[in-house]
Amino acid sequence: MTAAPWSVDVLVIGGGQAGLAAGYYLRRARADFVILDAQDSAGGAWRHAWDSLRLFSPAQYSSLPGRMMPIPPGGGYPSAADTVAYLADYERRYELPVLRPVTVHAVRRGDGHLLAETGHGTWRAKVVISATGTWWRPYIPHYPGLHDFGGEHLHTAGYRGPEPLRGKRVVVVGGGNSAAQLLAELSPLAEVTWVTQRPPRLLPDDIDGRALFDLATRRHRAAQTGEQAEERAGERAGERVGEGAAGIADLGDIVAVPAVREARDRGVLKAQPMFTRITSRGVAWADGSTLDCDVILWCTGFRAALNHLAPLRLRSPDGLIPTRGTQAIGEPRLHLLGYGDWTGPASATLIGAGRTARQLAAEITAQL
Repeated sequence: MTAAPWSVDVLVIGGGQAGLAAGYYLRRARADFVILDAQDSAGGAWRHAWDSLRLFSPAQYSSLPGRMMPIPPGGGYPSAADTVAYLADYERRYELPVLRPVTVHAVRRGDGHLLAETGHGTWRAKVVISATGTWWRPYIPHYPGLHDFGGEHLHTAGYRGPEPLRGKRVVVVGGGNSAAQLLAELSPLAEVTWVTQRPPRLLPDDIDGRALFDLATRRHRAAQTGEQAEERAGERAGERVGEGAAGIADLGDIVAVPAVREARDRGVLKAQPMFTRITSRGVAWADGSTLDCDVILWCTGFRAALNHLAPLRLRSPDGLIPTRGTQAIGEPRLHLLGYGDWTGPASATLIGAGRTARQLAAEITAQL
C-alpha cells in the first residue's frame, strides 16, 4: 500500500464505479480525500462477472462523468471486460488516489470524526462515503428444502461460463436481465428450465437501458416531490426475483441484447411459474409436479454490502440505512452511494452513479 496520511477530510470506501465517480467530483472540488479499495486491481465487481455478460445500455449511455466509455469493436453493448478496462483507464486518467488492497472492517464514531478500521490501521475522516456496492452479498431466497438439495446451488456471483454446466439439468431462477442472459448462453448445451415469480417481460428490440434509466429517474423525482409517478412496471425495490435490491432493477424488464434476442428467436425464453419447495433431487410445485435437476442457478440479485457500517447501528428493519438523498439520517457524516434508488436514482448503474455523485460532492463540499 502506498504511504499516505492517516487523516483525511473525505474517505471513500470502495473503488468501483461509484467510488470512482465520487472521486472524480471530489478531485474537481479540490477536496482532501482518499479511496480505499479491497480489490487488488481496478474494475470493482466487474472483474468477477461472467465472461459473456453484456451491459444493457450502449457505451455512450454507460459512462462515468468526464470520459465516455469507448464503443466496443464492432459496436454493440460493452462486455464486463470492456467495463473493467474502462474503469482502470478512468482511474489512471484522473489520477484518483486509490489505495489497494485495503479492506475496511468497521466504521465507528470518534471525537468529531468517523474512524475506519482496516487491516492496515485506522483512518480518521470528517466525512465517509460508503460505496461498497452489492456484489459481495449475493442473495438466495429461502424455500422449504433449500438445504436438502443434493445437487449444486450456484448464484450468478459464482457463475463464470457455460462449460462446467454442459450436459447438466439446470433450473434458472429469476425474471431479470441476468437470468435471461444466462438462459440464452446455457440453452444450447444444457437442459435448462426457467422459473420466475411472474411472467418475464421482454422489451422491444429498439428499447434498452436508456429508457429504463430515464423512467427510474422520473419516478425518483416524483417520489421526492410528492407527485404521482406513472404506474410501476415492476414492484418495490428489493422484492423482485432476478435482479439486485433497488436501482433500475425495480422496473423488471428484460433488454433484448443480441444473445437474448437470438434465444427468443429460438423459442427458449419460456418461463414456468415459481416452484414452492426444493427436494433432495430438484424442485416441486404446489400442484405436486416435480422436476429433477443437477444445478439450481439463482439469478436472484444481491443485497447492499453494509457490514462495515454495523457499529454505527443505523440499519432499519428492512436492512437498509435511512437516507436523505445520499446522507444517512442517523449519522450526517456518512454518505452512501451506488446501492440503488434509495441512494440516488439508478445509482447502481454507471451513469446513475455519476449523476448522483455530482450532487453528493457538492453537498459534502458545503458540509466541510
